[in-house]
Amino acid sequence: MTLLIVGATGTLGRQVARRAIDEGYKVRCLVRSAKRAAFLKEWGAELVRGDLCQPQTLTAAFEGVTAVIDAATSRATDSLTIRQVDWEGQVALIQAAKAAGVERFIFFSIIDADKYPEVPLMEIKRCTELFLAESGINYTVLRLAGFMQGLIGQYGIPILEGQPVWVTGESSPVAYMDTLDIAKFAVRALSVPEAEKQAFSVVGTRAWSAEEIINLCERLSGKEAKVRRMPINLLRAVRGIARFFQWGWNIADRLAFTEVLASGRPLNAPMDDVYQVFGLEKEQTTTLEGYLQEYFSRILKKLKELDYEKTKTKTKKQKTKKTPFKKVNSQ
Repeated sequence: MTLLIVGATGTLGRQVARRAIDEGYKVRCLVRSAKRAAFLKEWGAELVRGDLCQPQTLTAAFEGVTAVIDAATSRATDSLTIRQVDWEGQVALIQAAKAAGVERFIFFSIIDADKYPEVPLMEIKRCTELFLAESGINYTVLRLAGFMQGLIGQYGIPILEGQPVWVTGESSPVAYMDTLDIAKFAVRALSVPEAEKQAFSVVGTRAWSAEEIINLCERLSGKEAKVRRMPINLLRAVRGIARFFQWGWNIADRLAFTEVLASGRPLNAPMDDVYQVFGLEKEQTTTLEGYLQEYFSRILKKLKELDYEKTKTKTKKQKTKKTPFKKVNSQ
């Protein structure tokens, strides 16, 4: 089986690629920049240049491809909008996959996307699910809640550096999951008949509110967080202003997602049946406590080593300054 992975340089996509390669799949990655994706080639993947927003570049990427895992999504740093990448680009990709006769298509969506029609990314994900189901392709949709990896920059680093941690409104508990575990489900979906033409929620072992995560980080780091609350009405006002300018459309669409995170409604779902279908063990899934414990243990150990080396160097310099030069008398 030749597997095409789209979005393989992203946080989730790279873990999917790593997992697929480790399991013996022949992996091809659609990339915009071969230089940025060099690490994928080192892992053993084939790189092919292409861009979702340029449909004419997709045909060559599908030559000989049996299945697709689509982890592509727009990024905050991209100049392209959510609509251009997550809707127009995805439609082009699904159409190219159908034309190529692809046997399986794995797509990542967001849990409860149908409950937030006013949030662009959620509505686009819902529409893409429908488009994929109506395409005639043998598909599997995995609906996610959030990545544990994103919590490091949002909570871990600011707390360690004494910087403010920003939260909004009544935070919605989110069942974050390690991307390594999500990758297991994605690759397993390729070979599970029961997963064909089905959608599954794939989330972590429990949902965590922002306050709970902050408390956990404080306990593990030994530092107190500087929590700052951003009024949801202020964010709504900023979003409204951004919509008046073309350059602000992408910003406005992303700010809309705060409505999901500040609604107070949990992003979570039961997983027992999902584990059974995919033949995976819940006990082997990384917990948020375990993930953050490993992160802080590693970082704090490194900080102690750096502090030790700094103290050692400082002591050595002080000894050098205090040691007088011996005067040599000439005979």
